[in-house]
Amino acid sequence: MTTIMDMARDLGTHLARTDEYQALRRAMQAANEDREITELRNDLDKLEATITASLRAGSEPEDDEKSGYEAALSKLQTNATYQRLVAAQTNFDKIVHKVNEQIGKGIEEGGSSRIILS
Repeated sequence: MTTIMDMARDLGTHLARTDEYQALRRAMQAANEDREITELRNDLDKLEATITASLRAGSEPEDDEKSGYEAALSKLQTNATYQRLVAAQTNFDKIVHKVNEQIGKGIEEGGSSRIILS
C-alpha cells in the first residue's frame, strides 16, 4: 500500500509542476489580492446567508436581496481577474479529468490481469 501512496504523492507533485496548475496558482493569488473580488465575495456571502435564512423560514427572499445578489454575482463574473481564475481552474480541471481517465483505464487493465501484485 505504501507504494501506491508514494505513487499518488508523486502524481500530485507532477500535477503541481504543470503549466496549468502554475497558472491556477497565479490566478488564485491575483484573485485573493483583488480588493473588488474580496468585497464582492463578502457581499455575496452575506446576501446568500440572508436568502438562505428566508428560505429556511419558509418565506420568499426580499426582491432587493435577490436583485442585490444577482447584481453582485454579475459584477463578479465580469471581473477580468475572476475570469482568469475561472479559465485557469477550467484548464487545470481538464488535466485532472484526463489523469482520472488514465487511472480508470489502468484499473480496468489491472483488474483483468491475472498477475496479482502484493
